Amino acid sequence: MIRIGQGYDVHRLAEGETLWLGGILIPHSKGTVAHSDGDVLLHAVCDALLGAVSLGDIGTHFPDTSAQFKNIDSKILLRETYSLVKAKGFEIVNIDSTISAQQPKLKPYIPEIKKAMADVLGIDTERISVKATTTEHLGFEGREEGISALAAVLVMKQDN
Repeated sequence: MIRIGQGYDVHRLAEGETLWLGGILIPHSKGTVAHSDGDVLLHAVCDALLGAVSLGDIGTHFPDTSAQFKNIDSKILLRETYSLVKAKGFEIVNIDSTISAQQPKLKPYIPEIKKAMADVLGIDTERISVKATTTEHLGFEGREEGISALAAVLVMKQDN
């Protein structure tokens, strides 16, 4: 059995904050405003994984009202999310994702992002696609007010 899940996340950008994407720190004058580390890419992947196996969303499992998750490293959330998926007997076939941000330019960081994600998930980087795009100065991303990410995952039930 195969299943598809999709996830989306967005965070506001502000000066004086850090910018974590795909589990790595990206140097930039602005970062995400969030309860956790604000990693929109990993949050979108978590939602996609949870959706694929009908386990709700990231807020259900890691609520932003809980002090336990204040400033948490989103790599921990991704690891825990994948544990929930595996407990239902599924494994990742592949991940396809897109980050939308006017600045900074993200293409140079994509190999490192893919490696960080692969390390957390215990899968090969060839099963992870990360793309980055601008919005041609349109919308909140284009005005550099925020950043968003979209992710789709394919998971497959493992034979026991």
